[in-house]
This record gives sequence, structure tokens and C-alpha cells, in this order.
Amino acid sequence: MYLNNHTYYSLRYGTFPEKELCDLAEENKATAVAVTDINNTSACLSFLKTAQKYDFKALIGIDFRNGVQQQYVGLARNNNGFKQLNDHLSAHLHVEKEFAAAAPPLEDCWFIYPLEQVIRCQKWHFREDEFIGVSVESLRKLKFSKYLQLKHKLVLLQTVTFRNKRDYNAHRLLRAIDKNILLSQLPENEQGAPSHKMLPQNTLFEAFADYPFIPQNTQRLIDGCELNFGFDSARQNRNLQIFSSSKEEDAEILKELCYKNLPRRYPHATPETYARVEKELQAIISLGFVSYFLINHDIISYAKSKNYPFIGRGSGANSVVAYIIGITNVDPIELNLYFERFINAHRHSPPDFDIDFSWKDRQDVTDYIFRRYEHTALLATYVTFKRRAVIRELGKVFGLPKAEIDKLSSGYFDPKSLDEMEQLVFRYSGLIAGFPNYLSVHSGGIAILQEPIHQYAGTFLPPKGFATIQLDMNIAEDVGIFKFDILAQRGLSKITDAIEIIKENQPEAEIEDMENISAFKNDPNINHLLRTGDCMGVFYVESPAMRGLFQKLQTDDYLGLVAASSIIRPGVSNGGMKEEYIKRHRDPERRKQAHPVLAKILDETYGIMVYQEDVLKIAHYFAGLSLEEADILRRGMSGKKRNEVDFRRLEDKFRNNCREKGYSESLIEEVWTQIMSFAGYAFPKGHSASYAVESYQSLYLKYYFPLEFMVACLNNGGGFYDVETYIQEIRKCGGRVHAPCINKSDHHTVICGKDIYLGLGYIKELEIKVVQRILEDRNFFGSFRSFDDFIDRVPISIEQLSILLKIDAFRFTGVDKHHLLWKAYFKLNKGKTATGQALLFKPPHRDFDLPELSHSFLIDAYDQMELLGFSLHDHFKLLKPECFHNLMRPGVVKAKDLQQYLGQQIEIYGHLITAKRTPTVNRQYMCFGTFYDRDGDIFDVVQFPRAAERFPLHSKGIYLCKGKVMEELGYIYITIDWMERQETIGDPRYVSPSKKGLLKVE
Repeated sequence: MYLNNHTYYSLRYGTFPEKELCDLAEENKATAVAVTDINNTSACLSFLKTAQKYDFKALIGIDFRNGVQQQYVGLARNNNGFKQLNDHLSAHLHVEKEFAAAAPPLEDCWFIYPLEQVIRCQKWHFREDEFIGVSVESLRKLKFSKYLQLKHKLVLLQTVTFRNKRDYNAHRLLRAIDKNILLSQLPENEQGAPSHKMLPQNTLFEAFADYPFIPQNTQRLIDGCELNFGFDSARQNRNLQIFSSSKEEDAEILKELCYKNLPRRYPHATPETYARVEKELQAIISLGFVSYFLINHDIISYAKSKNYPFIGRGSGANSVVAYIIGITNVDPIELNLYFERFINAHRHSPPDFDIDFSWKDRQDVTDYIFRRYEHTALLATYVTFKRRAVIRELGKVFGLPKAEIDKLSSGYFDPKSLDEMEQLVFRYSGLIAGFPNYLSVHSGGIAILQEPIHQYAGTFLPPKGFATIQLDMNIAEDVGIFKFDILAQRGLSKITDAIEIIKENQPEAEIEDMENISAFKNDPNINHLLRTGDCMGVFYVESPAMRGLFQKLQTDDYLGLVAASSIIRPGVSNGGMKEEYIKRHRDPERRKQAHPVLAKILDETYGIMVYQEDVLKIAHYFAGLSLEEADILRRGMSGKKRNEVDFRRLEDKFRNNCREKGYSESLIEEVWTQIMSFAGYAFPKGHSASYAVESYQSLYLKYYFPLEFMVACLNNGGGFYDVETYIQEIRKCGGRVHAPCINKSDHHTVICGKDIYLGLGYIKELEIKVVQRILEDRNFFGSFRSFDDFIDRVPISIEQLSILLKIDAFRFTGVDKHHLLWKAYFKLNKGKTATGQALLFKPPHRDFDLPELSHSFLIDAYDQMELLGFSLHDHFKLLKPECFHNLMRPGVVKAKDLQQYLGQQIEIYGHLITAKRTPTVNRQYMCFGTFYDRDGDIFDVVQFPRAAERFPLHSKGIYLCKGKVMEELGYIYITIDWMERQETIGDPRYVSPSKKGLLKVE
């Protein structure tokens, strides 16, 4: 009987998961075990579910502490008691309030105060629900204590945090990490006691042999606790079940929405369309998922009322009902999407909608959900200790020098060369890696429940201010809490922002209706961008891998884009099916190699599984399973929680049905292996189709309004590439990019015709309040007329003004920035604090005679690197003279001419954009690099393991690349034999005059 047990969800304190606590309890023949983590309930429900397989009574509660100082342990007598404990915990966590020494009166809870706490506080009066906890270690204090008189209040409270010495050592390391101190500096009162271990129950009873009433009292507490949440077959759907006033009314609302909107989606609906709608409605109503549809529709309706763009995607796109009522914009009939992939009679959890909003709008949508629905919380996620991060933390705890920490965390070292302290770091990093480190917020999961959130766990309040339950999605689903996915992405805001920028920069331009997707799909100019992979800035399809895939596939239509979005996924790609798909797509004769049955079933994808739905098709048409059985099989293969008995039964049925159809054992095994390796990684077709719609909208803007679109990309955080790469793309599109300007720039990047002015927000160390002052003054009183005018109007320190001068933000004055910097020091009192109060009378300004100051574009370039993180000057002009001359010599190839050198060895200079290391089958590494040449054209290189090891791409810069030009189905790349990063001219302010090596270039 152990009533105070910690798992590793006692964050940075506990040392093992709840499953291992169950094993420990069984090993020690414990009859009752309670999980009571420190100010955390993350493990409670998972523990109750796990404990069903063990022979002890499982209880749950909370160890309430201020820091590590234990105040009392609360045990839930029943489900309502657990809610009361969560209410109490959450009220304190939300406002970061310490717990009082006395527990509150909660009718369905027991509270146990450790004897040491009782003695310290001299507590004498105990309510009926309050008890004194005695451990084996504190028995010696009890013998001589007056609290021995309160026999009916004494219970057994043996804390369990460790299993052995190793756990205790890990605990001490976790505590040192938490306090950010050396292990040698860790105070004793910040640690648990080494005696906090589980003893065999007989040994425990022997220790209390002189006090038999203590175990007896404890048993009465245990007997008074009974919890029932329901797991597995007893699991209930805890989500909000009634949207309106009754389930019947909900069903009528959903039907009315369908038939009212059906003519808009299907103006020429066929009897088959109506039959599909009826089939779906019957399934949705009979399975009790009506409220799920109506809640999602309500969220979408709110977004539409605010003109927020959104995308409904995921397996939900397979539903005609979802398409008709506007949750998704993908026609499942047009794309032949299976409803059974989304919902079927054997499904116990609600269907799955993922709704993407702009990152600017998601906060307001979430706020609406919290206002609209009573029992709502965000889902948490457990941020775990990663191995390399743990090594860094432990290195600091052990006091290792930075160089040794860097060596260990890099992973590149000989284990035999490690000294004793380094071996300890490495050994314990393996133990702690994977432990939960802290609770964060799930990327988009929201719980909307029928009952109060605290029925299931406590909540905390992260910075965004929405209550977040201390459960992740997996534990939540175990008890029947199924999340609504309200996600954020930047692609949508790129589209809406680009439209606004176009209206401002080109007011006369005609912009196509962004919902007119069919016009985009059939536009040859847009499809040309796809075919050539010219998709930089386009959400979801701009990476080098997608660009290469488009070129190989010669993708030039909507369905091709949908397929490409799926075949790049690991399930298709890693199994070699991606290459086979490309070959069959390019060569109709090769399609005949597909098995006739598979070719017939998967005719759209040439007999190759590309989408999750293909698993259903194979299982249904190839193996003769029903569509409902096929989806259960798919979910089991994809790593979803599955019933092993049902899964094995369906596997046997799959194989037996195939044998009855006369398939060979080798074919059966080949198909089964393919779908097993494929199902866990593939996209549902509706998911890819939903993203393809957004990609087409972005492609339209990129082709017809490239500068405005790229500015919108910059203002929404870019995408796959860094800011410098997008700036290069703007130049390639004919734009002129300027450094931030006092009179032209806003906080974000702005465009005037073809001139793009980077935002003041890009300038590092420039305070936001300074930016606000500048913009507010300029908006009220107009542009600044001179440097002196700026000083008169904007309160600013010399340090902040110096930053603006270094970036040359006053170049409109026509005065050299170094000259202005001297003037600034004369005109501003360096130590004086600006008041922000407007001047009634402007003081006269004196001009000063200053010596002639030299200037170089190199100084501007290095100032830009320092303040922006990149230079706006041509990087190739920053090369040392000898390197620049080599760049210009005959024989150096440009990216646009690579086609002429297929199979030949060439030399080419390129500025590194991005590089990706990837492991080979024999655990070596190869590298894929993307560069642009002096003309701004992009080319790709491949480093096989030997070259990747000899010439690592660790940093940005210009490289001389030597290798062979190769082609694969129209995609051109260079296999690297040798490469070298080129030297640049140093900052002339820090290089001696005799070594400046300045090069005059036009």
C-alpha cells in the first residue's frame, strides 16, 4: 500500500514512467498503489489504464508542493474527487500561487500531511478527510511524538521516487539541471531522500509491526477510493455530444445544411450523388458524430464571418457531407475519395478534420472556441529531453569545459578516449534522454468536452492565455477525448497579404477570384511553373526535393501535383516506389510491368500505392475485405492504436482470401509487405488534394504578381529558405531590394513599384519602441526632411541612432553615413535619457567641419551582415581578387548551360542556399546541396559519402564545385568530386591597409 508514488511526470524530479511503476509494484507484491506526481496529473489516466493488467488496486492523486517542499498529498476517492483535486491544482497553477500549509475541504478527497510537515507546523486539528502520513524513516520520530496519541489519524505514507542508486543519481542530475547549477552546488533540501524507494509489502508491514493500526487505517482509506473512467471496450466518447438542444435536433440541422448547400456544390447532381450523401448522413448519425460535424461547421462559419482564409484537410476531405457544408473544398466524388477512409461502422472515434488558418487568425479562432464552448482546453505535448541536449545540460552540471561539451554533443568521438567524467555524462545522458522535460502546447489540438475539463486532468496557463490540459493527445484518446485540430500556417496569410499588397502597389490590376481554382488548374503559365519546379515561396512545394520531383515527373496539372505531394512521403519514397512511379509516369510501356490485378485497381497511379486510400483499394478489391475491414487494417498498419486480435484476424483473412483468388504466395507476401511498409507514412489523397488547391492559388500569384507575392512571403516569415534566398528570388523577378530606410520602410517590408524596402523590424538590436516612435511620427507629421529634422522629432538614444546610421537608413539625405555618425555624437548627449515630449521650440543646429571620410561598399556589406544577418550586395563581388578573377575565367560553367555538359566534368561557382544530410543504407551519410550562381540561377549538387566526408557543407558562402553533370529524367544535377569554399575580402576596418586587397568591380 503505497500512496505517494512519483513517475517521471514529476518533471525534473521523477525517474521512471508509469508502466515501470506498475512493474515495480508487482515485483514488490504491493496491494494498492497511487500515482501522485508533483503538481501534475499527466500520468494518472495512463496509469489507471496500464494498471488494469496488474493485480493491485490503482489510485490517483496529486503531491502538492511549493518547489520541492511537500505540503500534503491529495487522493481522489472517486471521479468527482479527482475533479476537485484538479480544480484546486489548476487554480494555483494558473496564477502561479503557492499552496497553503492546510488543504482545502474537499468532500470527495483524502488529504495526507507528512509527519515532518505536521510537526513543523504544529498542526493539531484535523478534519475527517485529513490524516498524518508516516514513512518507515519517520517512525523513529513518531515513537517520541505526541501525535502518536492520534491513532485514528495515522496512515502509511512511504514515498516512492527511485528504484535504485542509479535512479537516485539521475534524480540529482535532474534537480541540478532544473536549478541550473553544478551538481556539487545542489542543496540537500532540493533533493529527494535516498530512502524514497519501494520495499516489499511484507517488509513494509514488518516495519510497522508495533503500530498495526497504521496499515489498518491506510487500508480504510484505500477501500474508500473507487474510480472508473472506462478504457478500451468500455471507453466512451467524452467530446461534446449535443450541439443544439438534442441529438435529434442536431441531426435535422446537419440534414438541412446538406440539402440547402448541395445545389451550390453539385448544380448537376446525379442520383449517385444523392445516394452518397444519404449513405454518409446515415453513418454519421448512427455513429453519433453529428455534433463533431456541426462544431467544425460552426468554427468555419465564424472564420468566414471574419473573412479568415482556411483549409479543411486530412481524411475529412473524403466526406461529401463535409464538402457540401463547407468544411473542406475538395470534391471527393471528382477525386474518387473513399468515405470509408474517413468514417465507417467499425470506427469508435470521431472522424478527423484538420483545419488550417493563417498564423495571424488562429489566435482569434481559438478565442472564439473558448468563448463559444464551456468545457474547452488546449491539449498539451510533452517536450522530452533529447540526447544531445541532455549531454549539454549534464556537461554543464558536471562542470565540463565548453570544448568537451561540444565534442560530446556532436557525436563525433572515440568512446575509448573519454575520461571518467565524460563517460558519466555520456552514460547518464542515455538514461535521461526521452524523459519529459516540460509541458508545452500541442500544435493545434483542442478538447471540447461534454463535462468539465478537470474531470480528466489539471490545467495550466501558458503565455497565450488559454487553459491547457496536462494530457497529450495519446493519453487523452485513451479515455475518449478526441481533439479538434485548429492549426496555423503561413501559406494562407501569404495569399491574403499578397492580394492586399497588389491592390496597393497596382491598384489598376485585375486579380482573379481566388476560389476559381479551375481557372488556375487550366492555366498553362501556372502549370509551366510546376513543370520547371519554379515554385520558390509556394507553400508546401518549394523545397529542392519537390523542385527536382516536378522536373522528373514533368508535373503540369492538378492531379499530378496531388500525386507528387504524396509520393515524396517516406512510405512511397523509401520503398523504391517513388522511382518506379516516375518511370511508369514517363514511360507508358513500363506500366505493363505492373501486376494486372494491381494495375486495374490502381489504374490512376499505374499499379503503385501512392495514397492511404490505396491500402483500402488493395484490401477491398485485391483481397476481398469489406471497406470497413480494410480501414481497420489500414489504421493498424499506420501505427494507430490497434486491437492485436482484430488486426491478426484481418491479416489472416487477407491472406486466405488472396489464396482463394489463386494468387501465388510470393505475390501475396510482396503486396502485404508493401502495404505494411507504406501505410504508416502515406498521405490521404484528400490531404494532398487540399494542399494542392492552396499551392495553385500561390502559383497564380507567383506567376502574375511575383514581386508582391515574394514581399508577402518575406512578411510572413518566409518558408523553407532563409530571407537572403527570397531576396535573391525578388531580384531574379526584376525587383530592386533596398536596405531599411527612415522614410520608405515600415516595420515590415514594403513595395513601391519595383522597389522593395526591407522593414525596420529586420534590424537586429533596434528596439521595437524606437520603430514605433519613428512610424508614429512619420504617419502624423510626414516624411523626415533632413537628419536634423529627425533628431528634433524622434526621441532616440545615441546607441539606437548609431544602428540606424550603420544600416544607412538616412541615405535620402545624400550625406555619407560616417559623416552623419560624427554629427550624431556632436548633436546628442550620449548619457541623456530621451523624454519623448515634443519640443515647443526647435533648437538651432550647428554644422561641423569634418575631415574627408573614405567609404567602401565592403563597409556597407559587413554592416548589413552584422545588422540584418545578410548582405544586400552581390556576394560574388565580396570574393578576394584572385578568387573573383578565377570566377570570371573561360571554362567556368553557369547553371543555365548545364544541359550542354551532360556527362562531362565541369567547374561552377555557387552560393550555398541549403544543404541536407541523409543516411545511406550502410549508415554512411550523403549530402544534397542547392546553390545559385552569379546570374541567380539555381543548381543542385549531390555528394556521395566519400565526398560528403571530405568536403562538408557546414556554412553559407561561395563554393567552387567540380564534378560531373548528370541527368535523371530531365532533372539535372552535379555529382561532386571536389569542392572548396572561396575566401572573401575581410572588413577593411579590421584589416591592415597593406592587406586589404580591395577589388574594383563594376
